[in-house]
Amino acid sequence: MVIESRTEEAFGAPGIEPRWTNGAKEGVGTAYAASARIWFTLWNGVLTEVYYPTIDLPQIRDLQLLFSDGKSFCHEEKRDFVNRIERLEPGLGYRLINTHHSNSYRIVKEVITDPHLACVLMNCRIEGDPAIVENLNIYALCAPHLNGGGADNTAMVREVAGKTILCAMKKGGELTDSQAWLALGCNVPFGKTGVGFVGASDGWTDLHDDYKFDCTFTKASHGNVALTGEILAPYERGVREFTITLAFGSGKHSADTTLLQSLSTPYAHHRDRFFTQWQRPQRHIIGDLSSQSGDGGKLLRSSYNVLLAHEDKRFPGALIASMSIPWGEAKNDEDTGGYHLVWPRDMVNSATGLLAAGQSETASRALIYLAASQFPDGSFAQNFWIDGKPYWLGLQLDEVAFPLLLARKLQEIAALKGFDPMPLVTRAARFLVINGPVTGQERWEEASGLSPSTLAAVIAGLLSASGFLREMDDEKSAQFLDDYADWLEGNLDRWCATEEGELLEGEPRHYVRINPLGLGSELPENPPCDEEYELTSQEPGTDKVRRAREVFDGGFLELVRYGIRRPDDPLVRSSVKVLDAVLLADTPRGACFWRYNGDGYGQRDDGNPYHSHWGVGRPWPLLGGERGHYEVALGWDHGGNPDRWIWSLEGFASSAGLLPEQIWDLPDLPAKHLETGRSTGAARPLAWAHAEYIKLLRSKRDGRIFDTVNEASARYVEGRIEPRRDLLMWGPKFPSRAISQNCTLRVIRGEKFIVLWALDGWKTRHESESISTPIGVHYYDLPAPKVGEKLEWTFRVGDNWEGRNFEIIGKE
Repeated sequence: MVIESRTEEAFGAPGIEPRWTNGAKEGVGTAYAASARIWFTLWNGVLTEVYYPTIDLPQIRDLQLLFSDGKSFCHEEKRDFVNRIERLEPGLGYRLINTHHSNSYRIVKEVITDPHLACVLMNCRIEGDPAIVENLNIYALCAPHLNGGGADNTAMVREVAGKTILCAMKKGGELTDSQAWLALGCNVPFGKTGVGFVGASDGWTDLHDDYKFDCTFTKASHGNVALTGEILAPYERGVREFTITLAFGSGKHSADTTLLQSLSTPYAHHRDRFFTQWQRPQRHIIGDLSSQSGDGGKLLRSSYNVLLAHEDKRFPGALIASMSIPWGEAKNDEDTGGYHLVWPRDMVNSATGLLAAGQSETASRALIYLAASQFPDGSFAQNFWIDGKPYWLGLQLDEVAFPLLLARKLQEIAALKGFDPMPLVTRAARFLVINGPVTGQERWEEASGLSPSTLAAVIAGLLSASGFLREMDDEKSAQFLDDYADWLEGNLDRWCATEEGELLEGEPRHYVRINPLGLGSELPENPPCDEEYELTSQEPGTDKVRRAREVFDGGFLELVRYGIRRPDDPLVRSSVKVLDAVLLADTPRGACFWRYNGDGYGQRDDGNPYHSHWGVGRPWPLLGGERGHYEVALGWDHGGNPDRWIWSLEGFASSAGLLPEQIWDLPDLPAKHLETGRSTGAARPLAWAHAEYIKLLRSKRDGRIFDTVNEASARYVEGRIEPRRDLLMWGPKFPSRAISQNCTLRVIRGEKFIVLWALDGWKTRHESESISTPIGVHYYDLPAPKVGEKLEWTFRVGDNWEGRNFEIIGKE
């Protein structure tokens, strides 16, 4: 477009509604040094979300190159080029080779960060047909989304120390009250520069209009803005080479000085120091793990680095789920979380993945971070920002249990250092006892009830806490937790396995995804069957209601993982058959599994993103890793072989070694960037998947599942300890209707109490004082009534009576 004269303020405010980028990143990176508080992502050949000064705060949408001859074309790097990417060993730097569709020229680009400063470095070489390369007009185009949002950004062109730079700033936002500044510069001069509002006066819109850059405004205030700078790189020895530098700061001066300091050092020096840093952590990887892989350790090394990179540097120990915003292209500023949040489940898996590789430092920091993030009642938020502020508040009992697994692992290998996790352990164990076994959400964060995977984590967590406390000479609490875990384990199959399944002919008895129950519901007497619940993420107008016996997932495999069930247990065996028949997805790149039949969380069949709360569930590679762990437990002597699942994970990895959350299982849709067996637009990388891969290699090497809880295996698999079977646990949040006459009723509360009880309709009353444990759980054991008779009781807490009676009926 033609602008009559250069004016200061751009037109078209506030610009179009901002969006993020595709969640399937092709690269993620950071310097290994803690001083470099910056992380970058790559997709489709260009720089996408950059996080600063913490790993949960994105600051840009993307930064790419545009090319024009000024008269007949404008080429956009992410749309008009075929891209190829490779990770540069030994760290998380990348080389991108983007070749124009005409094959007449290409961009060879390396992306790293400054080894110590909050600055991304992008070294670019333009090479190809001299007649084209020499005459190209090259532009850098950056879309700031400062402080986690594309709205209310202000952009400007400034001169600092004789150098023209492009800047953006924002005060506060949805995620922070702080101010953020961005400064974009280059080691060669800028020619024309301009800032504008996206969709109206930005460089992309301008260049695509008439192939000329006329929108050279110097300021664009409070909107969705873009920065454009013409790069005057000379043509020398057949190429045009330059380094773009993107710096951040908490103020104008800090961004300016960071930019200029980084530009003052040649790119080659930055590169050498960047990769020298990344050589240091490689020495921790257990040497022979690579020999367990099918790719010579390539994905192992990438997975290890990816897990390290997902730790924040201002809040040590905080490990996020992914540096991505799933289906970000369909999400605006209202969706602030993405996956750049802490989930205790994902975080502990990441930490134990690093432990499996031989590195304990991060896991130790993670435990300390979790202890500082724990609520006073012992629970955790469903997920939270790295400063501990909750994002979602769903109750997931497995997320309360997972830190117990980590604490016990670190205790076993003497890696707790000077930190005492006793408060974390006792509070989490107390919460699980008082508030279980019904979870508000299972691991897929959608349904409440009795879940095999959640109960597996809870039992394993309680026994881990028991082992921890026993080593700390608290035998009383340890024995109480053993008893409670035995009660859960003894009821697992009745609560979680249907006897009337119809998913696979000849296998009516198998585990279900969940036995639907609300919090505080009476625990069931019969196996799950026709109890109904609604599936989430379903297409509007479709039937969402399913019966418990109709919906299946592979969460039962966690029972084998932790040593709660033998791999050759008949119920496990039959459930594996159902798993392979109902949920297995076999692709040319490998095999993995859907989460459950009827899942709606995934890319739609037409290739459009999951949005408006519905889609179509897709297979998850990490679930193939879980299946591989089952093969390890089964053992070579009994036909177990995890190699298929190891090779599948390697097949699903991107060329730069990133594992996706979900893969596309339909024919290729190139226009939607979807290839069979490759990532959908959901999260890539998923740290949990990388951890699962490392643990699978370690488990294969050891001939035993790395995550096995010794205390569980001793009781339920090896038979070295006899589980207790004569107790029925009862609490206000988990009442039962009936009790076998050969059992004892253990009533449990979180505070001291007096129990008034009777077996004969209150004719003979007994008053008993609760027994206290050091972990803050209080209980009393009551005799079971005879068959058909009732035991009745009520409580007094302090000076106050409960105000209601409770009862339970005796049964055979």
